Amino acid sequence: MNLLIISSSQRINSQSAKVAQFIADNTLDFHSINLLDLCRYNLPFWDGEDESKNIKGSSWPLISEKVRRADALVLITPEWGGMASPLLKNFLLMCDSQDTAHKPALLVSVVSGISGAYPIAELRMNALKNNKLVAMPDHLIIRNVVQVLNQQDKDEINSPELRNDNKHELNLINRISYNLHMLHQYSGALKQVRLEHQDKPFPKQQEYAYGM
Repeated sequence: MNLLIISSSQRINSQSAKVAQFIADNTLDFHSINLLDLCRYNLPFWDGEDESKNIKGSSWPLISEKVRRADALVLITPEWGGMASPLLKNFLLMCDSQDTAHKPALLVSVVSGISGAYPIAELRMNALKNNKLVAMPDHLIIRNVVQVLNQQDKDEINSPELRNDNKHELNLINRISYNLHMLHQYSGALKQVRLEHQDKPFPKQQEYAYGM
């Protein structure tokens, strides 16, 4: 199973990228892990036409190939003004449902304070309709992100100090492990759905390429 982790902050060396790296370093079940920090790529602003994805210098062909090969995705967004990242929403608009349909996605919101629920609600409500990604019931909200999931946290995950002095962080790390475990199980189950869908397509299924 191939996992694609996408960090969608528009800032280099962001907290979202830190969380993406932590998840990549602590994922054990997947055979292959790819990490995309979208701000490091030239992602055109999509205007609704396929030609805009492939303008000169566009990184979309490279990115879309990674999406096509993935069996599951982790979508990480910062919370800015209660909203998901414009970079992530642009990416999701550009995704072709032939590459993303019936693949599980773990939604992750990153916030410096104690909020973080709004981007998850926004993504669940309107970001997955046409690309047909399947959001897991569980999601992650990484609150007070500057204080957690730093390098020493990973190194000391089993240390007595972490267990005794930072139960919140230990609970967060355990929840991340649980969600990644479930994401792997969803990826296996939905791969069978995709294979069966290829063998037994719905008549005139192209008429239903877009969700209601």
